[in-house]
Amino acid sequence: MRRSESFDLCEQSVGAAAGFVETCLKEFGINSSDSMKSTLIAEEALGSLVAHASSSGQLRVSVYRFFGNITVEMSAPGSEYPLLDNMQSAAIPDDDEMGRDALDVIRNIMLRSFADDLKYRHKDGYNSIRMTLLKSKRSFLYATLAALAAAIVIGLIMSAAAPEAVNKGIDYYFLSPVKTIYINLLKVIVAPVVFFSIVSCIGGFSNLRELGKVGAKTILLYTLTTLIAVSVGIGVFYLFQPGKAGLAAGTVEGAAGNAAASLSLRDLLVGLAPSNFVSPFLNDNMPQLIILAVLCGIAAGLIGQYSVVLRSLFDACNELFMKIASMIIKFMPLAIFCSAASMIISTGAETLLSIAGMFGSFIFGLMCMMIIYIILVAVLGRLDPRPLIRKYAPTMLQVFSMASSNAAIPINMSACNKKLGISNKICGLSIPLGSTLNMDGTCVQLAVFALALAKVYGTPVYSSGLITMAVTIVILSMGAPGMPGGTVICLSVLLEQLGVPTEAVGLVMGIGPLLGMFLCMSNCVGDVVVTSIVARSAGEIDMDVYRK
Repeated sequence: MRRSESFDLCEQSVGAAAGFVETCLKEFGINSSDSMKSTLIAEEALGSLVAHASSSGQLRVSVYRFFGNITVEMSAPGSEYPLLDNMQSAAIPDDDEMGRDALDVIRNIMLRSFADDLKYRHKDGYNSIRMTLLKSKRSFLYATLAALAAAIVIGLIMSAAAPEAVNKGIDYYFLSPVKTIYINLLKVIVAPVVFFSIVSCIGGFSNLRELGKVGAKTILLYTLTTLIAVSVGIGVFYLFQPGKAGLAAGTVEGAAGNAAASLSLRDLLVGLAPSNFVSPFLNDNMPQLIILAVLCGIAAGLIGQYSVVLRSLFDACNELFMKIASMIIKFMPLAIFCSAASMIISTGAETLLSIAGMFGSFIFGLMCMMIIYIILVAVLGRLDPRPLIRKYAPTMLQVFSMASSNAAIPINMSACNKKLGISNKICGLSIPLGSTLNMDGTCVQLAVFALALAKVYGTPVYSSGLITMAVTIVILSMGAPGMPGGTVICLSVLLEQLGVPTEAVGLVMGIGPLLGMFLCMSNCVGDVVVTSIVARSAGEIDMDVYRK
């Protein structure tokens, strides 16, 4: 919906143009309070254009709504002027400075409140200002849904109508590179975000005893949900019995290879200690990175006079990388489109249908976990789960498309803090820990797919083998990398332990991207649920924000 109007270029037209903006806002159904504030800001921007306009021409105004956001575009002929610089340097004038320029200064101060949503440019003799007056809370959700829907439609059409060579070329030269670039950009900030968020949040605790209580409770809850997830996965398999022996004939040879290595509790414990300070950052080794962050956070509070300086530095670094993360996330709809379209073009509908039984059982297991999460929030957290579901639903779609628990850390932390009212010192510790320790969706997937593939290859799994498999899944989930494709090696290890050829992974490798999306969503929901319960028990949740 878009409306446009032109006005004579004079000071008297500023009021008329502002009235036009107000009329449009009312037509869009905006309440009177927001309409009045937005009209006032638009009037100041219009006044700025008119004050620097040439003697002839017209003032053009357009108001439109896109994905729930309401934006106004204004332009007028005139010479270029430093609006953005004036906004940044504007200060309230003293009484003796009130005069001809005071109105411009006050106008710039008011416009500065919209600095993040105001764009100015000078082109072809025209000054233009574009302002987002009102931001919809669901605008990003709408953009994400539109990108996902477009990717599915275009992907299916191309798979059915376009030659295979053309599809491969588009995927290889456009879709996959964009998806890879986006994921790589997120991976760049994962290690700094995890490190500085944990160090910063540990510095927020008044004493180590308080930190120990919160950390122990968080780890205990993550272990509980992991054990529940393994049980759900095994139970779902025996309920639906997915997997057909005929699928073994279509296995992709050499898909997984025999690179799977044995993993023991001893190896996991020894691997927690980094050999140097840099390698956890270079290798994205989350368990080692968390150990370093905890040590640095504790030590930073024990070095006397330097503690304040270091805490300020860590807080500043935390803000820096969170800001970088928010900048990258703005391009998520594009990444979603490329990722989903690439998956459909390269995989095809036939492959998806051939393993529908396994996939359907897996989805049912995740639904069971969602119900269990709601029960845990209500019983252990003593919280009404409805606000959590309502407020976290848009974020669920965001993390769904990312297929990376590590990359979703900034989004989850922001949702916990801003939407649910959880303090930074709780979510700053619990969310990064959860991205490594809490892999509930992964546990469900490993149990369902390992047992289904064992059935496909005619390998029986007895009760004693189930116990060993369950313990292995718990260990594997704690060491699984929280990024796309991380569960492939875990599944290979598990299949080898069950006596199933590791090349069986080739049967499910084709839907790896789709599985990764559901896994990331489930894992992230579990992180937020545990964080909410811990915050409630520690009194670190603003219930007014949570209920709002």
